[in-house]
Amino acid sequence: MPEQEDGKALLAAALAARENAYAPYSGFKVGAAVLDEHGCIHAGANVENAAYPVGQCAEASAIGSLVSCGGTKIKAVAVVASGPELCTPCGACRQRIREFGDENTPVFVASLDGVPHRFSLAELLPSSFGPRNLT
Repeated sequence: MPEQEDGKALLAAALAARENAYAPYSGFKVGAAVLDEHGCIHAGANVENAAYPVGQCAEASAIGSLVSCGGTKIKAVAVVASGPELCTPCGACRQRIREFGDENTPVFVASLDGVPHRFSLAELLPSSFGPRNLT
């Protein structure tokens, strides 16, 4: 599947994953999806825990799926959540995305109305530190 510039397939996968989020404490469900270098979409949902620090973001779940399936590159990301403000990836997830993506990786963010906003990873994580910094 070629990368879709509008992110519709990724957003649909993220929205579907959001339905399975485990958010009994906050009620704030998030879904994420990543497109790998093979054209496969990997989705994930947030997973809360009574011990808050051990919960997992939707983006981390999607990236875990990508790695489990043999993916090594993120070509695009989508995140869907409800609320009056856009739910962009948290700082830790921005760094997780950077590990497998690059400054130009598109990040699509949408609320339940489905209207996507497109960012580059560089816009969300300027002057980032990534794998190339270690070579």
